[in-house]
Amino acid sequence: MRGRIIKRKGSKNYTIVLQLGLDPSTGKRKQQWITAGTSKREAEKQMTKLIHELDSGTFVKPDKTVMRNYLEKWLSDYAKPNLSPRSYDRYTGIIHKYLIPELGSIQLTQLRPEHLQRHYTTGLNRGLSARTVRYHHALIHVALQTAVKWGLVNRNVADAVDPPRFKRSTMQTWNEDEVNHFLEVARDSRYYPLFYTALFTGMRRGELLALRWQDVDFIYSQIYVSRSLHQLRDGTYIFTQPKSEKSRRTIAISSSLFLVLSEHRKIKEAEALLLGQTVSESDLVFSNSGKPLRPNTITYAWERIAARAGVKVIRLHDARHTHASLMLKQGIHPKIVQERLGHTSIQMTLDTYSHVAPGIQQAAAESFDKLLNHDNQDEISSKLVANR
Repeated sequence: MRGRIIKRKGSKNYTIVLQLGLDPSTGKRKQQWITAGTSKREAEKQMTKLIHELDSGTFVKPDKTVMRNYLEKWLSDYAKPNLSPRSYDRYTGIIHKYLIPELGSIQLTQLRPEHLQRHYTTGLNRGLSARTVRYHHALIHVALQTAVKWGLVNRNVADAVDPPRFKRSTMQTWNEDEVNHFLEVARDSRYYPLFYTALFTGMRRGELLALRWQDVDFIYSQIYVSRSLHQLRDGTYIFTQPKSEKSRRTIAISSSLFLVLSEHRKIKEAEALLLGQTVSESDLVFSNSGKPLRPNTITYAWERIAARAGVKVIRLHDARHTHASLMLKQGIHPKIVQERLGHTSIQMTLDTYSHVAPGIQQAAAESFDKLLNHDNQDEISSKLVANR
Protein backbone atom coordinates (compact mmCIF):
# COMPACT_ATOMS: atom_id res chain seq x y z
CA MET A 1 0.00 0.00 0.00
CA ARG A 2 1.64 3.23 -1.23
CA GLY A 3 -0.47 5.58 0.87
CA ARG A 4 -3.44 5.98 3.14
CA ILE A 5 -5.65 8.72 4.54
CA ILE A 6 -6.25 9.13 8.25
CA LYS A 7 -7.98 11.64 10.46
CA ARG A 8 -6.46 12.23 13.81
CA LYS A 9 -8.67 12.43 16.85
CA GLY A 10 -9.74 16.00 17.57
CA SER A 11 -8.46 17.30 14.19
CA LYS A 12 -10.61 18.69 11.39
CA ASN A 13 -7.98 17.94 8.77
CA TYR A 14 -7.25 14.72 6.93
CA THR A 15 -3.65 13.53 6.73
CA ILE A 16 -2.02 11.63 3.88
CA VAL A 17 0.54 9.05 4.94
CA LEU A 18 2.85 8.13 2.07
CA GLN A 19 5.07 5.04 2.15
CA LEU A 20 8.50 6.03 0.82
CA GLY A 21 10.15 2.62 1.07
CA LEU A 22 13.01 1.49 3.27
CA ASP A 23 15.83 3.68 4.50
CA PRO A 24 18.98 1.94 3.18
CA SER A 25 21.06 3.12 6.13
CA THR A 26 18.70 1.93 8.90
CA GLY A 27 16.45 -0.59 7.17
CA LYS A 28 13.43 1.15 8.66
CA ARG A 29 10.33 2.04 6.67
CA LYS A 30 10.16 5.74 5.70
CA GLN A 31 6.89 7.66 5.73
CA GLN A 32 5.82 11.15 4.78
CA TRP A 33 2.85 12.74 6.56
CA ILE A 34 1.10 15.52 4.67
CA THR A 35 -1.83 17.61 5.91
CA ALA A 36 -4.54 17.58 3.22
CA GLY A 37 -7.35 19.83 4.45
CA THR A 38 -10.88 19.11 5.62
CA SER A 39 -12.28 17.42 2.49
CA LYS A 40 -11.75 13.67 2.25
CA ARG A 41 -12.45 13.72 -1.50
CA GLU A 42 -9.79 16.39 -2.07
CA ALA A 43 -7.40 14.43 0.15
CA GLU A 44 -7.94 11.35 -2.00
CA LYS A 45 -7.25 13.33 -5.16
CA GLN A 46 -4.10 14.76 -3.64
CA MET A 47 -2.92 11.30 -2.54
CA THR A 48 -3.45 9.91 -6.04
CA LYS A 49 -1.37 12.78 -7.45
CA LEU A 50 1.41 12.26 -4.89
CA ILE A 51 1.57 8.50 -5.57
CA HIS A 52 1.87 9.26 -9.29
CA GLU A 53 4.77 11.61 -8.50
CA LEU A 54 6.41 8.85 -6.46
CA ASP A 55 6.07 6.40 -9.35
CA SER A 56 7.35 8.89 -11.94
CA GLY A 57 10.26 10.10 -9.79
CA THR A 58 9.00 13.69 -9.60
CA PHE A 59 7.98 13.62 -5.95
CA VAL A 60 9.55 16.35 -3.84
CA LYS A 61 9.55 15.92 -0.10
CA PRO A 62 7.61 18.83 1.47
CA ASP A 63 9.86 21.46 2.93
CA LYS A 64 8.91 24.22 5.37
CA THR A 65 11.20 26.76 3.73
CA VAL A 66 9.26 29.98 3.24
CA MET A 67 9.56 32.22 0.21
CA ARG A 68 11.46 34.85 2.18
CA ASN A 69 14.29 32.44 2.95
CA TYR A 70 14.27 30.88 -0.48
CA LEU A 71 14.43 34.21 -2.33
CA GLU A 72 17.31 35.39 -0.14
CA LYS A 73 19.15 32.14 -0.85
CA TRP A 74 18.39 32.45 -4.56
CA LEU A 75 19.84 35.95 -4.61
CA SER A 76 23.07 34.91 -2.92
CA ASP A 77 23.57 31.48 -4.51
CA TYR A 78 22.23 32.04 -8.02
CA ALA A 79 21.62 35.68 -8.92
CA LYS A 80 24.83 37.24 -7.59
CA PRO A 81 27.29 34.85 -9.30
CA ASN A 82 25.31 34.48 -12.54
CA LEU A 83 23.76 37.88 -13.29
CA SER A 84 25.27 41.24 -14.12
CA PRO A 85 25.67 43.65 -11.17
CA ARG A 86 22.92 45.82 -12.62
CA SER A 87 20.43 42.92 -12.94
CA TYR A 88 21.34 41.63 -9.47
CA ASP A 89 20.80 45.10 -8.02
CA ARG A 90 17.43 45.44 -9.75
CA TYR A 91 16.28 41.96 -8.68
CA THR A 92 17.34 42.61 -5.09
CA GLY A 93 15.30 45.79 -5.00
CA ILE A 94 12.14 44.12 -6.32
CA ILE A 95 12.47 41.12 -4.00
CA HIS A 96 12.95 43.19 -0.86
CA LYS A 97 10.40 45.87 -1.71
CA TYR A 98 7.60 43.80 -3.21
CA LEU A 99 7.97 40.02 -3.19
CA ILE A 100 9.09 39.35 0.39
CA PRO A 101 6.49 41.66 2.01
CA GLU A 102 3.63 39.99 0.07
CA LEU A 103 4.80 36.41 -0.52
CA GLY A 104 7.57 35.95 2.02
CA SER A 105 5.58 34.04 4.68
CA ILE A 106 4.23 31.41 2.25
CA GLN A 107 6.03 28.08 2.20
CA LEU A 108 7.81 27.50 -1.10
CA THR A 109 6.08 24.16 -1.61
CA GLN A 110 2.70 25.70 -0.80
CA LEU A 111 2.98 28.57 -3.27
CA ARG A 112 0.00 28.49 -5.63
CA PRO A 113 -0.92 30.30 -8.86
CA GLU A 114 -3.60 32.25 -6.98
CA HIS A 115 -0.90 33.73 -4.71
CA LEU A 116 0.94 35.12 -7.73
CA GLN A 117 -2.26 36.32 -9.38
CA ARG A 118 -3.17 38.20 -6.21
CA HIS A 119 0.30 39.75 -6.10
CA TYR A 120 -0.05 40.99 -9.70
CA THR A 121 -3.53 42.41 -9.07
CA THR A 122 -2.39 44.12 -5.87
CA GLY A 123 0.52 45.71 -7.71
CA LEU A 124 -1.74 47.07 -10.45
CA ASN A 125 -4.19 48.43 -7.87
CA ARG A 126 -1.33 50.21 -6.12
CA GLY A 127 -0.35 52.01 -9.27
CA LEU A 128 2.38 49.79 -10.72
CA SER A 129 2.35 49.66 -14.49
CA ALA A 130 1.49 46.46 -16.32
CA ARG A 131 5.03 46.45 -17.69
CA THR A 132 6.49 46.55 -14.16
CA VAL A 133 4.21 43.73 -13.00
CA ARG A 134 5.30 41.67 -16.01
CA TYR A 135 8.88 42.23 -14.86
CA HIS A 136 7.91 40.88 -11.43
CA HIS A 137 6.47 37.83 -13.16
CA ALA A 138 9.67 37.26 -15.13
CA LEU A 139 11.72 37.47 -11.93
CA ILE A 140 9.45 35.06 -10.04
CA HIS A 141 9.45 32.65 -12.96
CA VAL A 142 13.23 32.42 -13.18
CA ALA A 143 13.54 32.09 -9.39
CA LEU A 144 11.00 29.26 -9.27
CA GLN A 145 12.59 27.58 -12.27
CA THR A 146 15.81 27.44 -10.25
CA ALA A 147 13.84 25.86 -7.39
CA VAL A 148 12.69 23.15 -9.82
CA LYS A 149 16.29 22.50 -10.91
CA TRP A 150 17.38 22.32 -7.27
CA GLY A 151 14.67 19.74 -6.58
CA LEU A 152 12.85 21.94 -4.07
CA VAL A 153 9.55 21.90 -5.99
CA ASN A 154 8.34 19.69 -8.81
CA ARG A 155 6.79 22.40 -10.99
CA ASN A 156 6.98 26.09 -11.66
CA VAL A 157 3.63 27.52 -10.56
CA ALA A 158 4.36 30.74 -12.46
CA ASP A 159 3.69 28.77 -15.65
CA ALA A 160 0.03 28.66 -14.65
CA VAL A 161 -0.32 32.44 -14.27
CA ASP A 162 -0.75 34.98 -17.05
CA PRO A 163 0.88 38.35 -16.32
CA PRO A 164 -1.09 41.45 -17.31
CA ARG A 165 -0.79 42.70 -20.85
CA PHE A 166 0.54 46.14 -21.47
CA LYS A 167 0.28 48.56 -24.33
CA ARG A 168 3.42 50.28 -25.47
CA SER A 169 3.26 53.96 -24.66
CA THR A 170 2.93 56.30 -27.60
CA MET A 171 6.34 57.43 -28.74
CA GLN A 172 7.03 61.12 -28.17
CA THR A 173 9.41 62.92 -30.52
CA TRP A 174 10.31 66.46 -31.50
CA ASN A 175 10.21 67.98 -34.96
CA GLU A 176 13.04 70.07 -36.40
CA ASP A 177 11.80 73.34 -34.91
CA GLU A 178 11.40 71.85 -31.44
CA VAL A 179 14.90 70.38 -31.52
CA ASN A 180 16.42 73.70 -32.56
CA HIS A 181 14.45 75.64 -29.95
CA PHE A 182 15.44 73.22 -27.17
CA LEU A 183 19.12 73.43 -28.10
CA GLU A 184 18.96 77.22 -28.25
CA VAL A 185 17.64 77.37 -24.68
CA ALA A 186 20.06 74.64 -23.53
CA ARG A 187 23.10 76.47 -24.93
CA ASP A 188 23.98 78.03 -21.56
CA SER A 189 23.62 74.72 -19.70
CA ARG A 190 26.68 72.73 -18.68
CA TYR A 191 24.93 69.73 -20.23
CA TYR A 192 24.55 71.32 -23.66
CA PRO A 193 27.28 69.19 -25.32
CA LEU A 194 25.73 66.01 -23.87
CA PHE A 195 22.21 66.86 -25.03
CA TYR A 196 23.50 67.90 -28.45
CA THR A 197 25.29 64.58 -28.78
CA ALA A 198 22.17 62.68 -27.70
CA LEU A 199 20.03 64.36 -30.35
CA PHE A 200 22.62 64.07 -33.12
CA THR A 201 23.65 60.43 -32.56
CA GLY A 202 20.68 58.63 -30.98
CA MET A 203 22.93 57.15 -28.28
CA ARG A 204 21.41 55.78 -25.07
CA ARG A 205 21.86 57.72 -21.82
CA GLY A 206 24.18 55.10 -20.34
CA GLU A 207 26.28 55.06 -23.51
CA LEU A 208 26.67 58.84 -23.43
CA LEU A 209 27.71 58.86 -19.78
CA ALA A 210 30.30 56.10 -20.37
CA LEU A 211 31.89 57.85 -23.37
CA ARG A 212 35.65 58.52 -23.09
CA TRP A 213 37.78 60.85 -25.17
CA GLN A 214 39.49 57.81 -26.68
CA ASP A 215 36.06 56.85 -28.04
CA VAL A 216 35.79 60.10 -30.01
CA ASP A 217 37.77 60.05 -33.26
CA PHE A 218 38.30 63.65 -34.38
CA ILE A 219 40.26 62.51 -37.45
CA TYR A 220 37.56 60.38 -39.01
CA SER A 221 34.63 62.15 -37.29
CA GLN A 222 33.35 59.04 -35.52
CA ILE A 223 32.24 57.89 -32.08
CA TYR A 224 32.93 54.34 -30.93
CA VAL A 225 30.26 52.92 -28.59
CA SER A 226 31.69 50.10 -26.51
CA ARG A 227 30.19 50.34 -23.02
CA SER A 228 27.47 51.84 -20.83
CA LEU A 229 27.36 53.44 -17.38
CA HIS A 230 24.79 52.62 -14.69
CA GLN A 231 24.32 53.68 -11.09
CA LEU A 232 23.29 51.01 -8.57
CA ARG A 233 20.93 51.56 -5.63
CA ASP A 234 23.85 52.08 -3.24
CA GLY A 235 25.23 54.87 -5.43
CA THR A 236 28.00 52.79 -6.98
CA TYR A 237 28.78 53.40 -10.65
CA ILE A 238 29.45 50.43 -12.93
CA PHE A 239 30.46 50.18 -16.56
CA THR A 240 28.81 47.35 -18.46
CA GLN A 241 29.17 45.76 -21.86
CA PRO A 242 26.68 46.79 -24.57
CA LYS A 243 23.21 45.21 -24.55
CA SER A 244 24.05 43.19 -27.67
CA GLU A 245 26.85 42.81 -30.18
CA LYS A 246 25.03 45.26 -32.47
CA SER A 247 25.10 47.84 -29.68
CA ARG A 248 28.90 47.88 -29.99
CA ARG A 249 29.07 50.20 -32.97
CA THR A 250 30.64 53.15 -34.77
CA ILE A 251 28.58 56.29 -35.31
CA ALA A 252 29.56 58.94 -37.85
CA ILE A 253 29.20 62.44 -36.43
CA SER A 254 28.08 65.55 -38.27
CA SER A 255 30.16 68.70 -38.77
CA SER A 256 28.17 70.61 -36.17
CA LEU A 257 28.59 67.87 -33.56
CA PHE A 258 32.31 67.74 -34.38
CA LEU A 259 32.54 71.44 -33.54
CA VAL A 260 30.47 71.08 -30.34
CA LEU A 261 32.67 68.25 -29.04
CA SER A 262 35.87 70.04 -30.07
CA GLU A 263 34.82 73.15 -28.15
CA HIS A 264 33.79 70.98 -25.19
CA ARG A 265 37.25 69.39 -25.14
CA LYS A 266 38.94 72.79 -25.15
CA ILE A 267 36.84 73.87 -22.17
CA LYS A 268 37.72 70.66 -20.29
CA GLU A 269 41.42 71.18 -21.04
CA ALA A 270 41.27 74.76 -19.78
CA GLU A 271 39.55 73.65 -16.56
CA ALA A 272 42.16 70.93 -16.03
CA LEU A 273 44.99 73.38 -16.65
CA LEU A 274 43.72 75.64 -13.87
CA LEU A 275 43.99 72.68 -11.51
CA GLY A 276 47.43 71.74 -12.75
CA GLN A 277 46.09 68.66 -14.51
CA THR A 278 45.70 67.38 -18.05
CA VAL A 279 42.85 65.71 -19.92
CA SER A 280 43.56 62.02 -20.44
CA GLU A 281 42.19 59.97 -23.31
CA SER A 282 40.63 57.65 -20.72
CA ASP A 283 38.74 60.53 -19.08
CA LEU A 284 34.99 60.70 -19.44
CA VAL A 285 33.74 63.13 -22.07
CA PHE A 286 30.81 64.16 -19.88
CA SER A 287 31.73 64.30 -16.22
CA ASN A 288 31.67 66.29 -13.00
CA SER A 289 35.30 67.11 -12.21
CA GLY A 290 36.28 63.76 -13.68
CA LYS A 291 33.61 61.83 -11.84
CA PRO A 292 30.62 60.19 -13.59
CA LEU A 293 27.45 62.21 -13.90
CA ARG A 294 24.40 60.89 -12.06
CA PRO A 295 21.95 59.54 -14.65
CA ASN A 296 18.92 60.92 -12.84
CA THR A 297 20.50 64.38 -12.58
CA ILE A 298 20.90 64.43 -16.36
CA THR A 299 17.29 63.38 -16.87
CA TYR A 300 15.96 66.09 -14.53
CA ALA A 301 18.09 68.75 -16.26
CA TRP A 302 16.72 67.64 -19.65
CA GLU A 303 13.13 67.93 -18.45
CA ARG A 304 13.68 71.35 -16.83
CA ILE A 305 15.22 72.80 -19.99
CA ALA A 306 12.46 71.35 -22.17
CA ALA A 307 9.85 72.98 -19.92
CA ARG A 308 11.72 76.28 -20.00
CA ALA A 309 11.96 76.10 -23.80
CA GLY A 310 8.19 75.73 -24.06
CA VAL A 311 8.39 72.51 -26.10
CA LYS A 312 6.56 69.36 -25.07
CA VAL A 313 8.50 67.60 -22.34
CA ILE A 314 9.72 64.26 -23.61
CA ARG A 315 12.02 61.73 -21.97
CA LEU A 316 15.76 61.94 -22.53
CA HIS A 317 15.46 58.49 -24.12
CA ASP A 318 13.09 60.07 -26.64
CA ALA A 319 16.04 62.04 -28.00
CA ARG A 320 17.02 58.67 -29.47
CA HIS A 321 13.59 58.28 -31.04
CA THR A 322 13.70 61.85 -32.29
CA HIS A 323 17.06 61.26 -33.98
CA ALA A 324 15.78 58.12 -35.71
CA SER A 325 12.45 59.61 -36.78
CA LEU A 326 14.01 62.72 -38.29
CA MET A 327 16.56 60.65 -40.19
CA LEU A 328 13.89 58.37 -41.61
CA LYS A 329 11.76 61.36 -42.61
CA GLN A 330 14.76 62.70 -44.53
CA GLY A 331 14.83 59.49 -46.55
CA ILE A 332 17.84 57.90 -44.83
CA HIS A 333 17.80 54.15 -45.41
CA PRO A 334 16.48 52.23 -42.35
CA LYS A 335 19.61 50.05 -42.41
CA ILE A 336 21.74 53.09 -41.66
CA VAL A 337 19.38 54.12 -38.85
CA GLN A 338 19.54 50.59 -37.43
CA GLU A 339 23.34 50.71 -37.37
CA ARG A 340 23.42 54.12 -35.70
CA LEU A 341 20.97 53.06 -32.99
CA GLY A 342 22.55 49.64 -32.45
CA HIS A 343 19.34 47.70 -33.00
CA THR A 344 19.78 43.94 -33.29
CA SER A 345 17.92 43.82 -36.62
CA ILE A 346 16.47 46.13 -39.24
CA GLN A 347 13.05 44.60 -38.49
CA MET A 348 13.29 46.01 -34.96
CA THR A 349 13.96 49.46 -36.42
CA LEU A 350 11.05 49.21 -38.83
CA ASP A 351 8.69 47.97 -36.11
CA THR A 352 9.75 50.68 -33.65
CA TYR A 353 9.36 53.51 -36.15
CA SER A 354 6.40 52.23 -38.15
CA HIS A 355 4.66 55.57 -37.48
CA VAL A 356 7.17 57.20 -39.83
CA ALA A 357 6.53 54.63 -42.58
CA PRO A 358 3.59 56.43 -44.29
CA GLY A 359 5.76 59.47 -45.00
CA ILE A 360 8.61 57.30 -46.25
CA GLN A 361 6.22 55.32 -48.44
CA GLN A 362 4.81 58.48 -50.00
CA ALA A 363 8.26 59.90 -50.69
CA ALA A 364 9.31 56.59 -52.27
CA ALA A 365 6.22 56.57 -54.47
CA GLU A 366 6.89 60.14 -55.65
CA SER A 367 10.56 59.34 -56.36
CA PHE A 368 9.58 56.29 -58.42
CA ASP A 369 7.04 58.37 -60.33
CA LYS A 370 9.64 61.01 -61.19
CA LEU A 371 12.11 58.35 -62.31
CA LEU A 372 9.73 56.81 -64.88
CA ASN A 373 7.72 59.89 -65.83
CA HIS A 374 10.39 62.58 -65.81
CA ASP A 375 9.38 63.76 -69.29
CA ASN A 376 5.74 64.19 -68.31
CA GLN A 377 6.11 65.91 -64.93
CA ASP A 378 4.78 69.27 -66.13
CA GLU A 379 1.69 67.62 -67.62
CA ILE A 380 1.09 65.54 -64.49
CA SER A 381 1.48 68.59 -62.25
CA SER A 382 -0.99 70.65 -64.28
CA LYS A 383 -3.59 67.86 -64.18
CA LEU A 384 -3.19 67.51 -60.42
CA VAL A 385 -3.80 71.23 -59.96
CA ALA A 386 -6.88 71.07 -62.18
CA ASN A 387 -8.31 68.10 -60.30
CA ARG A 388 -7.85 69.80 -56.95
